[in-house]
Amino acid sequence: MLPATWSRLSCRALSTRGQRTLSLFSSSGPSNWTKVVSDAEKIVGYPTSFMSLRCLLSDELSNVAMHVRKLVGTQHPLLSTARGFVYDNRNNLQMRGVIVLLMSKAAGPSHAASDLLAQDMVSGIYPSQRNLAEITELIHTAFLVHRGIVNLKEWTVSDGPLKDMEFGNKMAVLSGDFLLANACTGLAQLNNTKVVELISSAIGDLVQGIYNENSNNTEENGLTDGVDVATWEEQTFLSHGALLAKSCQAAMELAKHDKESQRVAYKYGKHLSLGHKLNSDLQPFVKSSVGEPVSFSLGTAPVVFHRQIVGQERWRQQLQQAKTMRNQLDYSKLLAAVKSEKGVSSAVDLCCYHGNKALEAIQAFPSSEARSALENIASAITKF
Repeated sequence: MLPATWSRLSCRALSTRGQRTLSLFSSSGPSNWTKVVSDAEKIVGYPTSFMSLRCLLSDELSNVAMHVRKLVGTQHPLLSTARGFVYDNRNNLQMRGVIVLLMSKAAGPSHAASDLLAQDMVSGIYPSQRNLAEITELIHTAFLVHRGIVNLKEWTVSDGPLKDMEFGNKMAVLSGDFLLANACTGLAQLNNTKVVELISSAIGDLVQGIYNENSNNTEENGLTDGVDVATWEEQTFLSHGALLAKSCQAAMELAKHDKESQRVAYKYGKHLSLGHKLNSDLQPFVKSSVGEPVSFSLGTAPVVFHRQIVGQERWRQQLQQAKTMRNQLDYSKLLAAVKSEKGVSSAVDLCCYHGNKALEAIQAFPSSEARSALENIASAITKF
């Protein structure tokens, strides 16, 4: 069931409740998100962009990188993913690791962890928790690389030579598998059965979520009955939220925190991930200017809300009206149609709801610099 308490008051409540830590958000935009994550990185001891250096600088992956250079000049998505390793202005590639570290630091040592030595902690974080953060990043990155496999049935000459696109697909499979194998090796070395179970189930959730996405995208023309909002949330959690939620829970398990602390950490990761995805889905609808070219998936949250609000018949009519002479979609017309109803505002309200739930969860931990950083991140996802 969807929460019945969505309202714009939820956004205002979030801002009021977190007022002491929200000076970063005087204006919206990616630069604020970058600053929030950058400040958080200082708290946990080192930039999370260095987390996977041991893997990314290995001889095996260096050989992969040399082969990827052959794709320069094509439109293969593996290239844009590779650029993200170097710089991503929204820090999507590093967000999960830093949150796991912040959660570890915010919770602190457990009274039950008598066999874990406090002197082994660096910046208030156990080495096993840092290893877990690296593993989380590797898994996320592996799936990003795998998502870069091109459907060759939709290949066009403008994408690049067919043989290069085929080669890019092979590299995406092999390099993604390599990263995932390294993550699984690191996971086994943690020597914690429950953590292995949690992260393994998160990998399974990711596979299921991506499968659902691909199944829905096979009907990208939008003329079939699409998923409703509740189903969208369930599927989005699998593909975008399960890994972070279960990694936060696993970080508590590594420090031997009780089940309640694990539940709180899981809840924060879950709601933050859903809010972050909603914020991302909303960008074309809240940032686009008149005459500016736009493109978005018909499976994004505002469109899903819009379809549910106007009904299937009206949605079919709007799709037909948005089609060009070449039977392609004019996304500017479609965007105007979605913005004319309450799909966008409903998605904003849901984003604020999840931001509030994440903020509510983190209050269970004692006040600290790490907790304030987690509050800032939860608040940042509600800024557009």
